[in-house]
Amino acid sequence: MSVLMGEPAINGMLESLRRCQQQAAINKFLQGELAVERQKIDLLQQQGFHQSMGWLMHMRRPETLKIDTSRYKLTDEDSLLRWFFELDDAIRARHIEVDEMQVTFILYILTKRAKPWASGLNLHDQNVFESFEILKSLPKETFEPPRAEFKACYALLRLKHGRRDVHACAQHLRYLASSVTENPFDEHTLVNVFIYGLVDGPVKTYMLQEDFHTLEQAIAYAEQEDFSLRQSQANSSNYCPTRRQKTGGPYPTDLCCIESENTRPLSHKRTARCLLFVQ
Repeated sequence: MSVLMGEPAINGMLESLRRCQQQAAINKFLQGELAVERQKIDLLQQQGFHQSMGWLMHMRRPETLKIDTSRYKLTDEDSLLRWFFELDDAIRARHIEVDEMQVTFILYILTKRAKPWASGLNLHDQNVFESFEILKSLPKETFEPPRAEFKACYALLRLKHGRRDVHACAQHLRYLASSVTENPFDEHTLVNVFIYGLVDGPVKTYMLQEDFHTLEQAIAYAEQEDFSLRQSQANSSNYCPTRRQKTGGPYPTDLCCIESENTRPLSHKRTARCLLFVQ
């Protein structure tokens, strides 16, 4: 007010009023100023609240990653274990934490034989799929062949590399080891199976001289040695001697092409130069 009207005008107005009127005018002016300041404070608080809520909502919304998951058909070629691994990765990437949402997501990606099987169970009992773990156990009990784990153990212990490379055999060994869940093999057994399944050669000889604590260490060492061996074989097979350049001067003598006296055939004929020398 002092800026708009000036201090002399305000002093004149106050002097023309009585003392009680002056106090009332001053109180009214102060109350108006306090109300304006309170409105400013409330507005700032509201802006800060909205900003904090927006920040919290941004923090609560983690970035989701939609991973393409293969649809399970319940055929002999499909692998339940690999499909379960894909499901775990897809659920973690999408941040699906509620069991009902997880079950709905899994039922949605079923196809062919799996879709009617799940629909029939759900129609008979709506609470048959209560959690993700139950949904994982039911297909395993229904569609997995009998004594599947025993067959996996038998195949693992008799694993031979044959004509496959080291990487393919390592992947097969990993799959068989992960298929055995009730009584899993220890790392020492897996390392021995992997080493003795190798084809007799330099790689197996080098690995028998080393001590490995885990299967992954043995696989990494075998792949390095196999790569080095393949590189050395490729370099030796691709070797070709350098060609001599044609020059105008005399042809250099190659000592490797000179025949020794023992290998040279005996001849009793004399050349023309020898006859001239004798004469």
